[in-house]
Amino acid sequence: MPSAARPLRKLGFLTIGLFDAADPRRGHESTLEIIELGERLGFDSAWVRHRHLQYGISSPVAVLAAASQRTRRIELGTAVTPLGWENPLRLAEDLATVDILSGGRLNPGISVGPPMHYDQVKEALYPDTAGVEDFSYERVRRLLDFVRGKPATDFSGVEGFEVFSDVVQPHSPGLGRRMWYGGGSLGSARWAGEHAMNFLTSSVVKAEDPDGPTDFAEIQLSHIREFRAHHPDGETARVSQGLVVIPTDSATPEQRARYEEYAAKRLPRTTAPQGPARLLFAPDLVGTSAEIAERLHAHAAFREVDEVAFALPFTFGHEDYVQILTDMAERLGPALGRPAVRLTSGPPRCR
Repeated sequence: MPSAARPLRKLGFLTIGLFDAADPRRGHESTLEIIELGERLGFDSAWVRHRHLQYGISSPVAVLAAASQRTRRIELGTAVTPLGWENPLRLAEDLATVDILSGGRLNPGISVGPPMHYDQVKEALYPDTAGVEDFSYERVRRLLDFVRGKPATDFSGVEGFEVFSDVVQPHSPGLGRRMWYGGGSLGSARWAGEHAMNFLTSSVVKAEDPDGPTDFAEIQLSHIREFRAHHPDGETARVSQGLVVIPTDSATPEQRARYEEYAAKRLPRTTAPQGPARLLFAPDLVGTSAEIAERLHAHAAFREVDEVAFALPFTFGHEDYVQILTDMAERLGPALGRPAVRLTSGPPRCR
């Protein structure tokens, strides 16, 4: 087995936070309990995904605010917040507030582009400005400026009994260094590097060159190298990889069969670029921790990262996530060179 060029330094996971429309509290509580479990298992980070007008977490910042009060150590991130749905000034205030409440543990991941199904939601989202909204990297730059303490207005001082600041309040000085860009193209990797962000890679990349390679790992590797080539920190710039990983060491036979069926249904989309954007998907990794570790060590992009945020499958149950996370922490992490931290008591169960 080839050794990883960069020993695994940070082990994280990503969840979508699904819920039943008739009982949304239970799904949100399950997500919070999974994050608590992650901390007790020794994970370095927990990330939540943004889902608008769906039965998944629509307000990750609010959920992470709650998580910040139920955890002490684990880093909390969004992977990712699509800025097309957000006002950068207001989002900067919310992010800074949660970062302060968490003691500096927030890792906001963001992306740009028009909101999904924009033609159907634009009248609700931007009834007066839908045709002139800017969904380019400029929206990210505005957010970065506000988070990093650049003035948002030319007014500050005292007015009556009130005191006004020209920069976003509260200001969290370290947050600007913990901003991540979720990208799947060479251009986004380059832009993130040039603006001193961190870089989130996932299980989706763009095979932009019709005559170029269609090997997922090689394309993702080219993005990582493009990002670091343009980042002030060079080879030490932070990159996190987010493949779908499902260890089965302690899974029941029924769970293993369900996991393998899930991956098999998603496998056809990995064989060739999909759609006009030529999206290329990575296969889900299902198997024992030893088997998954062997596949990861052979993965060209994995060998150049020392942080991961393995994605939990969308549609599994709470007990499945408990099993998967426990195997990740106690077996897969050590197989990748990261020491295990065992539970001190039984895992939480969703009520």
